[in-house]
Amino acid sequence: MSTPEITAYLKTQCGWSNGVRAVLKKYELPYTEKDIIQNPAFRWEMEQKSGQPLSPCVEVNGQMIPDISGEELEQWLLKEGLVGNSDKTTNVPLNAACSDAEHAAMAKGAPLKFQS
Repeated sequence: MSTPEITAYLKTQCGWSNGVRAVLKKYELPYTEKDIIQNPAFRWEMEQKSGQPLSPCVEVNGQMIPDISGEELEQWLLKEGLVGNSDKTTNVPLNAACSDAEHAAMAKGAPLKFQS
């Protein structure tokens, strides 16, 4: 299998973004991360490429996969034959939103504390 070219448009802290990161780490796939919170130009770029404002979005070999969870990304990568089955596990949920408390902290600009 050749290594796909991957760009991930992610939030600094987000349950779904963390799930995408976990899948890419699980399969040891190199990728370029574009933090749409820290750099508004990346959010604009994501919206132009995906045609919508929801994140995460992952571009694989030029194909944009919009508003995707880690679980959905893993299924897509397997279906496309870009990765094989793996016995590795992840340490974060692959399909989970941030809690209401985490959203409130982000809105206030407070540092996030995730439970392990």
